[in-house]
Amino acid sequence: MNNLLIMWIVLTVVFAVIEALTLQIVTVWFAVGSIGAIIANVVGATPLIQLIVFVALSILTLVIARPYLKKFTQTKVQPTNADVCIGKQAIVTEEINNVLGTGQAKIRGTIWTARCYDENVIIKEGSTVIVTAIEGVKLIVKPE
Repeated sequence: MNNLLIMWIVLTVVFAVIEALTLQIVTVWFAVGSIGAIIANVVGATPLIQLIVFVALSILTLVIARPYLKKFTQTKVQPTNADVCIGKQAIVTEEINNVLGTGQAKIRGTIWTARCYDENVIIKEGSTVIVTAIEGVKLIVKPE
């Protein structure tokens, strides 16, 4: 066994171990490339050809497989019931004053703690506001 063959085998094992230890697809491309280099070495290719095979197979595997694998590893965002509130109107049930830390608004039959997106704006009770975001259990609103 020549030294170059040993190097390719070690690299294959290292890439495979790294891939096994990570939660994402990181080094599988290089493992495939190094397997190709092992085959090139066994059939008697020069070190330069082995390197070219390694790089070419690694890039080819990345380009071909990555788009398909991303589909399986991407998490889909599931909208919650609260997400439907964004962009909708709410009625202020308690004056919204960010400085004092007060404020509530009612939307879809539920009363939420509410804060204005603008720290300097005070919104009076009974006003209609638009929900711009939800942070934790607080509505972030703006005057209508």
